[in-house]
Amino acid sequence: MSDTKGGAGERVGVLGLGIIGSVWAKLYEAAGVLEGTWNRSPKPDALHPASDPAALARSSTVLHIVVSDPPAVDGVLTALERELGPHHLVLQSTTIDPRSATRFAERVRARGASYLESPFMGSRPAAEQRKVAFLTGGDAALVARGHGVLSQLSSAIRHVGDVPMAAGLKLAFNLQVAIQMEGICESLHLARQLGVADDDFFRTLQGTALWSGFHAAKEPKLRSGDFSAQFSVKNMLKDIRLATELAREGTAPLGVAVRERLMQANGLGFTDQDMSALIQSL
Repeated sequence: MSDTKGGAGERVGVLGLGIIGSVWAKLYEAAGVLEGTWNRSPKPDALHPASDPAALARSSTVLHIVVSDPPAVDGVLTALERELGPHHLVLQSTTIDPRSATRFAERVRARGASYLESPFMGSRPAAEQRKVAFLTGGDAALVARGHGVLSQLSSAIRHVGDVPMAAGLKLAFNLQVAIQMEGICESLHLARQLGVADDDFFRTLQGTALWSGFHAAKEPKLRSGDFSAQFSVKNMLKDIRLATELAREGTAPLGVAVRERLMQANGLGFTDQDMSALIQSL
């Protein structure tokens, strides 16, 4: 794990002000390195909003992209790549597939700029507490610079290899997260059918080897029915689609099953709710 601190002298532009990007912009602002922000749909509370990605590129040294999917990343790069130069570092934190990540890295490098694939583990509460964990992929010579910037946002950073390795590993981890979320929902739903109180379910579970930080994070939502998004159904569905498409046929049967469950939840109108809303579709 890297404990590099700093990012001194960098000016960071955040492109994408969704659930995570909006938090990161505030953290960069608090660290004194935020140059500006941009979002496809203007946000009334955006910090130092830029008119477009190109304008943000002209005044920033680091461009941190956290949008929804590969087409959204493509659109951001199309808007700013003519402004890229050797002084720029692009940190790409959208969860995407390895092939797209490789293609985006090549486009950035063709302009003389640097690129570090930088997916992360953690939802909004972790982001607010600077406890997300980054996986970075790219040229080892970029690690000190990139990790110096990302340390403003995180508790842990691991360089895992090249660009496609980082993108693929993030999908592998999210496959596990989705399967675990479905498992918790089915287990709790069965316990409720049996007449077990939520207090008894969770307190007993805490005393077993099954208990994890993920259980602790989702317990309040499952107990209260507050499914405001920390990690939305639509974003997890996108990630599991990418993961199951990446896996060799027949090697991710649980992933395929959970993908169907997420599609069902999406169809029932839970699109923008937290992925724990899977329990509502049982």
